[in-house]
Amino acid sequence: MSLLLNRNNFGDPANRGNVLSRKEATSLFNEWVLNPRLQLHMKQVAHLMKIWAAEKEGLDEAGQWQWEMAGLLHDADWDQWPEMHCKKIIEELEHRKVDPEIIHAIASHGPNHFGVDPISKMDKMLFAFDELSGLIHAYSLMRPGGYAGMELKGVKKRLKEKSFAANVSREEIEDACNRAGIALEELVSFIITHQGVVT
Repeated sequence: MSLLLNRNNFGDPANRGNVLSRKEATSLFNEWVLNPRLQLHMKQVAHLMKIWAAEKEGLDEAGQWQWEMAGLLHDADWDQWPEMHCKKIIEELEHRKVDPEIIHAIASHGPNHFGVDPISKMDKMLFAFDELSGLIHAYSLMRPGGYAGMELKGVKKRLKEKSFAANVSREEIEDACNRAGIALEELVSFIITHQGVVT
């Protein structure tokens, strides 16, 4: 089964600046994503995207919501339509006239799967957070204190254990860090600090 999107242009430039309202995005999220574990993953990535946009990129509320929305909806079609992963949500957002930058971020969150390279900072950070967020959350579930007291060295140890969260690609994590120009240690520390508050 190929998930290649076979295109590099998404959305209409005339729709730049258009976003779904929080209510619209949440409604789409709730309708399409039924799996509680996947819901949590998407909410965690959305939260990381929002905080990074605010703290590291200095974006205003509108800019933060664009990043957050990309995170919230990046896996929206995975639950019910895995064979159409990325295609269906992209088509839905194009139909709803959403900003092409948000759509491109979603299209490029797995370049090895979808064949679309992350270009913008939003693209690169969504790719970077996606895999690493899942591994760190899996690590939190095996710790008595969850995220409390979690340390960088513990995460790095789990990263080296190929059998731990084996479905998380270490190569993609390394690739994502390189593309974003961010050290793995900085990214892990940021996720440890911010991800645990999401339920």
